[in-house]
Amino acid sequence: MPIQKIHHVAYRCKDAKETVEWYQKYLNMRFVLAIAEDQVPSTGEPDPYMHVFLDAGAGNVLAFFELPTKPPMQLDVNTPAWTQHLALQVDSVDELLQTKARLEADGINVVGPTDHTIFKSIYFFDPSGHRLELAANTGTPRMAKMLDDVKWEMLNEWAATKKAPQHARWMHDGSHANAEGDAA
Repeated sequence: MPIQKIHHVAYRCKDAKETVEWYQKYLNMRFVLAIAEDQVPSTGEPDPYMHVFLDAGAGNVLAFFELPTKPPMQLDVNTPAWTQHLALQVDSVDELLQTKARLEADGINVVGPTDHTIFKSIYFFDPSGHRLELAANTGTPRMAKMLDDVKWEMLNEWAATKKAPQHARWMHDGSHANAEGDAA
């Protein structure tokens, strides 16, 4: 049974209306659906909620739950803030920079652009405190092949040593120019 695609990804939000309006304004996501219930369909637990769905492009859906009867949201204190994030792809570095300017014009702190060699990205937080990343691809087919060729070696080495393998060091040490050609 192969998975066809991600149907939706759901997060909690502080305020459903604020969340929908924010994602529409800054990320141009279309509001596609709202579901509200007084009990959870899967468990029968009495718990009123608002569940909103946003179009994240290409058949991808980002959803949020507002849960007014639950304690306030908090992040996992044992996981660094930079780790838990949602990365969304944009069409170009120009679009990335335009979005950064729009966010910053409204006082939203943005980190980046950060050059990851195969993509450039910016990072910021939504009104509920979720870290978001917008990424614009900049890699070449040769880079993709080079990474594909070493993925299992890297994973196996990591599993055995818990130390960062150096098979793709070219991405971070400045030697990536050798991988920029499109030839495989």
